[in-house]
Amino acid sequence: MSDKICIFAGTTEGRKLAFLLKDAAEVTACVATEYGEILLDGIAGITVHSGRMDADEMAAFFTKNSFDRIIDATHPYAKIVTDNIANAASETGIPLMRILREKESDFPGAVYVSSAIEAKEYLSGCEGNILITTGAKELPDFAGLDMSHVWVRVLPVVSSLEACEKAGVPAAHIIAAQGPFTEDMNMAQLKMISAKYVVTKASGKNGGFEEKIKAASACGAVPVIIGQPAQISGLSLDQAIAELGKTYQISNREIILIGIGPGSTGMLTLEAQKAIENCDAVIGAASVVETLNTRKPCFTEYNPAKVRNVLESHPSIRSAAVVFRGDTGFFSGASDMIKEFKNQNIRVIPGISSLSALSARLGASWDDAVLISLHGRENNFVDAIAKNKKVFLLTGGENTPASVCRRLKEYGLGSLECTVGERLSYPDEKIIRGSVDSFADGLFDPLSVILIENPEASQRLRIGVDDSEFIRGEVPMTKAEVRSISVSKLALCDDSVVWDIGAGTGSVSVECALAACKGQVFAIEKELDAVELIKQNKLKFKADNLFIVHGCAPDALKALPAPTHAFIGGSCGNLHGILNMLLDKNPDVRIVMTTVTLESQIEAFACAKDYGFEIFEAVSVNISRTKKAGSYNMMTAQNPVTVFVMQKRRSDG
Repeated sequence: MSDKICIFAGTTEGRKLAFLLKDAAEVTACVATEYGEILLDGIAGITVHSGRMDADEMAAFFTKNSFDRIIDATHPYAKIVTDNIANAASETGIPLMRILREKESDFPGAVYVSSAIEAKEYLSGCEGNILITTGAKELPDFAGLDMSHVWVRVLPVVSSLEACEKAGVPAAHIIAAQGPFTEDMNMAQLKMISAKYVVTKASGKNGGFEEKIKAASACGAVPVIIGQPAQISGLSLDQAIAELGKTYQISNREIILIGIGPGSTGMLTLEAQKAIENCDAVIGAASVVETLNTRKPCFTEYNPAKVRNVLESHPSIRSAAVVFRGDTGFFSGASDMIKEFKNQNIRVIPGISSLSALSARLGASWDDAVLISLHGRENNFVDAIAKNKKVFLLTGGENTPASVCRRLKEYGLGSLECTVGERLSYPDEKIIRGSVDSFADGLFDPLSVILIENPEASQRLRIGVDDSEFIRGEVPMTKAEVRSISVSKLALCDDSVVWDIGAGTGSVSVECALAACKGQVFAIEKELDAVELIKQNKLKFKADNLFIVHGCAPDALKALPAPTHAFIGGSCGNLHGILNMLLDKNPDVRIVMTTVTLESQIEAFACAKDYGFEIFEAVSVNISRTKKAGSYNMMTAQNPVTVFVMQKRRSDG
């Protein structure tokens, strides 16, 4: 038989507890008013008792219903009711849990403390920048805080500045100004220092209190309010839920992943708006949360593990809206969040992507576009643009529209048509069209996306590039036929990491870069004249994922990322050292090596024995080419080449 619980539930906290416990126990919710009854009436599993009771009436009510637990979740100022509940529970011997309010309903997300010292103690366990607005007199009470993360706002008088200096506040962290301060002024200061907390006194309207609280809410900062109502001992709502969860099965938390669109709230879908209105808290990157201007409690976290920490430390959040810019399915952090919370109740609400928004502005379709994100990641966008007629790029960080266009200019793509969408959906939105050349030195808003069109795009598969296409000079080059066989034997994937050791002109490097267009190719070459040729061939073939390393193997290999594949065109007598380095970096690396001399062949066979390669193959390639002899054509033999394939273990790659 389930426990019987009586909850005095005239508050938000009380109603939440009643709802959470209704499936795990027999819940009776006591409310004083008809309005309180309406809020809970009709919810299955909750019996509502309406009307005020004194201590004797409560005791009789408790005894009649044989309650196993009493929960007092009344308003913190309802002292008489709280005393009556405590006396009745004591008289009947029923365990009592008192819920302490951490925030007033007018100011969601606020933390109340009784003094500046208590505020200091609370902030000592928090991370992020702090703005203290309580004045200079209270500064000594904040001693011990890390002042490198603290800003103070004081009157512009000598005594205030002296108090700041004595408290160890850095000069650059002092905002000396005379109020009153508007909501916008408060917001500007909070944003300027990226504040996560703002300390204020509950000073009422005349003290600019509401303007601070509203600004804090808009910026996603937590108000720490000095002036908490006096309360008896008890548990916070989070503590109470954690405690009750040990005995009762609390209903599942819902995590709602929401795409908010390009940024303006005007592009929020109706479903997203309703989810944010009905949730307990909003979580997301600061730049995303602040656009919502919600009065819900906000937490500025976007790392999945840190979001989990927020939820675990706040059990009262039963419905969390985790928000992302754009669409949840388009290069969004929502995918990582789904992995983090894969065993929980997750709902995904898609948003309008910047791609969809820009295409709509242009009156164009995007179903034929290649989609690439440069937001916090590297991508071989040069290859994509060279091969496709329409490429859409999300920019971010160092990858600005201008830097993208400068890179394209290097590869001779400066004449392509380019469209930049700045601050899509905002009132100051801009759609700018021009050539790649014209944008290379431009200044663009960080919230920008690019559409690049290449009507002359070639989707030809570059396999077996003719020798005549390479810039050669006097540097030896692996011939086309041998190169084709070697690249084929490498068995590359599109994201392979390839080392071309002894790269010469870079012909093998180029072919590998064209094949592994999503990967990386490192051309290692010791001769400076060869390095120059590799650079020229890289630009000619638009191989932006080809990286040139000037040096001699194996020393030049130490700092490189682990290879999945390696081609050895020249070892300079250091074959054992090169193989040691390759296998140390990746025991499963697939190695292809070409040899011309018998000595090199003997060394390769010896290595196969020494290293115990499970895969070992030697292919002798004998090539003859036509040569004009008068009116006749003769076949002229080339030097035979042996192609070796070596790999420790068999794999699909």
